Amino acid sequence: MKPSTLRFALMCSVLVNLGVVAAAGVHVLRPASTNAGAAPPLPVHLGLDARQLERWHATEQPFLRQFGDAAARIEAHRAEMIRAIFAGNVDRKAIETERVAIARLQHEQQRLMIEQLLAERDILDEAQRARLAQLLLAQPDKQSLLEDLHGR
Repeated sequence: MKPSTLRFALMCSVLVNLGVVAAAGVHVLRPASTNAGAAPPLPVHLGLDARQLERWHATEQPFLRQFGDAAARIEAHRAEMIRAIFAGNVDRKAIETERVAIARLQHEQQRLMIEQLLAERDILDEAQRARLAQLLLAQPDKQSLLEDLHGR
């Protein structure tokens, strides 16, 4: 396999991973809409009591801020990488720099997500942990935009 093909495949993999992480994070962490029939907010779904809810919100707000900040930085690097890929003169060093930045930020987001889930685990009782785990495991696999665009 040619190095350029390998790089392109790696880049596609990074973009797909980014899409999966973002979709999972947004789906699980976004408050439910007020539309009828919408899923209840996660604390309601889990049946948190007042003490648990207070602890939940105390850990959730900093996490959401950090996760959102990392998502915004990832999006900025993704846009720069796409511009570099389709520029008149391809600068592979610039593409690689953006790819590395995205991978580093994705790693940080994954670490944040794990730390948040561990913090939430400590708040929940056994039955609530089982409900949260089941909810997370039931998240559907979603195709990336790239796969959608290519008709997969």
